[in-house]
Amino acid sequence: MDAKVSSFGIPADPFADEPLRWTLAMDTASVPPPEQFDFYRTWHADLADVQLLGAKRSSFAARQQVWQLGDMALVTIECPGFGYDLRWEHRKRPLLDHWVLSVPFSRSPSGEMKAGKARMRCLALPDGGLTNDDLFVALFLPNTMPATNASSLQIGEATLRFLADYMLLLHRSLPHLRKGDLPLIVATTTNLFAAALAPSNDRDMAAQGPTDAVATARIARIITERLRDPLLTPDKLCRAVGVSRSRLYRMFEPAGGISNYVRRKRLLKTRDVLADSSDRRSISSIAEEWGFTDASTYSRMFKLEFGISPKEARELGWQGIKHATWLTIDQPAGGGSDSLSSVLINNSLGLSLSPRRREVASPGAPGFVQ
Repeated sequence: MDAKVSSFGIPADPFADEPLRWTLAMDTASVPPPEQFDFYRTWHADLADVQLLGAKRSSFAARQQVWQLGDMALVTIECPGFGYDLRWEHRKRPLLDHWVLSVPFSRSPSGEMKAGKARMRCLALPDGGLTNDDLFVALFLPNTMPATNASSLQIGEATLRFLADYMLLLHRSLPHLRKGDLPLIVATTTNLFAAALAPSNDRDMAAQGPTDAVATARIARIITERLRDPLLTPDKLCRAVGVSRSRLYRMFEPAGGISNYVRRKRLLKTRDVLADSSDRRSISSIAEEWGFTDASTYSRMFKLEFGISPKEARELGWQGIKHATWLTIDQPAGGGSDSLSSVLINNSLGLSLSPRRREVASPGAPGFVQ
């Protein structure tokens, strides 16, 4: 593994450069319409009881994705929404005592998703309510974290909004992250919640590190969106996020500097394009698209990064030999033990479903909040 990667403190991992993948995906489309709501209820049967009070039709189109983040899990649940009234209630004898930060979304007449009020609740405490929202984004936090190891939390509205904004930013960023980014993301999220929820007068000082991490995540997302821009500069990034050059350089020092970070992201993009047999442009054209104007310099940097030349990478990709593969386990709808609760229990036991992707019924289900 390249030294530039290990500077993050991430151990050598043959999958480190691969896109970060969700751990579990569920879709009610795999069962007949009259059975869809009952199937949906099984997804969270160990955590809460859900009842359908009213529905426009007999079908219940719902999807769920679970992203495993160390001991935490980020979950998106897409529901039919308006016209489908649900009542939910925590189990009286819950298997888990996680805290859950959640944000509901409702679709406006124009089709835009509008966020509702964020909530923080504990699965071990009585709770319930009515809903007909279209989407939920939730972060499950084990009570083994110092910030959540309590039977009650005193959270101000401003702090709750800040944590919810971070969670939504994290969710939007997940499809653009690499597996090797996960340790940093887990540490950042843990530290941020510890600083935000700590009952201490030193909270502002403790939050400086997590605040930098939030800014880093925003910058990383901007870089991903503007990788093709040949005029992408540190000054542009500073203005976009509102940080100084010195702070920008400090935040990206673990990655070998901001320039090295951008260059490596562009190299990864060219590697993915080269492996696509449907793209038969010249290697120099592909390199130029992603900001490498000198072919010999690009070839040298590519080989230094990946150990093979761009030409060799293209030949391997066109032969169907990818730089890494993911094992997909398909199971019958409703079968097996894979569920949100099993992911959370495995987390608590120090187990992991990665690097396998656990998938039920909906291969390649897209994200819900982009």
